[in-house]
Amino acid sequence: MSIDCALKQAVDDGTVPGLVAMAATPSGTIYEGAFGVRRLGDDVAMTRDTVFRIASMTKAITSVAAMQLVEQGKLTLDDPVPAIDPALASPQVLAGFDAAGRPQLRPATRPISLKHLLTHTAGFCYEQWNPDLERYVAASGMPQMGTGKRAALRQPLMFDPGERWEYGIAIDWVGRLVEEASGQTLDAYLAEHITGPLGLRDTGFAVSPEQRARQASVHQRAPDGSLTPQPFETPIDREFLAGGGGLYSTASDYLTFLQALLHDGTLNGLQILKPATVASMAENHIGALPAGVLKTNNPPLTNDVDFFPGQRVRWGLGYMLTLDPGPDGRSPGSVTWAGIFNTYYWLDSLRQVTGLIMTQILPFADPATLAVYGAFERGVYAALGEA
Repeated sequence: MSIDCALKQAVDDGTVPGLVAMAATPSGTIYEGAFGVRRLGDDVAMTRDTVFRIASMTKAITSVAAMQLVEQGKLTLDDPVPAIDPALASPQVLAGFDAAGRPQLRPATRPISLKHLLTHTAGFCYEQWNPDLERYVAASGMPQMGTGKRAALRQPLMFDPGERWEYGIAIDWVGRLVEEASGQTLDAYLAEHITGPLGLRDTGFAVSPEQRARQASVHQRAPDGSLTPQPFETPIDREFLAGGGGLYSTASDYLTFLQALLHDGTLNGLQILKPATVASMAENHIGALPAGVLKTNNPPLTNDVDFFPGQRVRWGLGYMLTLDPGPDGRSPGSVTWAGIFNTYYWLDSLRQVTGLIMTQILPFADPATLAVYGAFERGVYAALGEA
């Protein structure tokens, strides 16, 4: 089945309201397709320039920003991070709860490094996958991440830095470190050093009225499989720019960013990273620690996460690393990650191909969307084989 047929079928049978998918090799774009609508009940078609909330696909861009500053000597990977906040300077670990349900904290046994943050081994987590953190937030009255309050970042660690892997808010702290080390706000830094130079005109932390007119709506999937469009998010007065999940973008913008990484950090004569830095980001930086498996405690927001059951999954500096061949074609050593609204990408440096697929559906790790993603990936590698 051709890629077009597989993606169109997903729209026609109601699996997704609409999607955009693209893939590229060093020679340029090898596939682009847009199918369905931006919002169920409307007739506005998905297009190549549809704007999406890319959520945690922001993490790779923020990680590149941090690695630029590592190259410049303004940040280091292994030293304790700059003491810009007590949560980083004097981290506390949640040891448990007393009989009255009050949280019990203790000092962390070692300092937090930038490498810990980039690899999600610092001990910061997300409430939706960690019931102890969820309980702590409720007991302490600290604001939730969605409020945009800086105090929401000041959560305790769930384990000592370096002891294990668990996905969380660490890259939001990386964004704050980028700001402190560069002397710029995160949006200004990205515009000057990454999104601006690469020509990513639709990638930013806020949408203009013109971009809002091109934005896809998030849809909530019910237990019976049906999809209901949700209202557009209401802007809030954020106290920090979320380097771990705050960006809007388009498929074409994000593919350009991925192409820069595929080209060892240089695209159209513009270098955003040195080749050695790009290679290092795609290496295993957590040793034998298992990664990538998460158990939900908020089913409307996310399903359980295990994209590669039974396979060896590790973490590089900013994204997931799969040590084994992927079931749909990608090579061992490929990197990948996603956004909570079911946007996904992968980058295969061995086969020199990168691809992404964007929808706007909750909960995360939606099995139906993942099946479409797999069909798209298989189609890309089939096309590479034919070429």
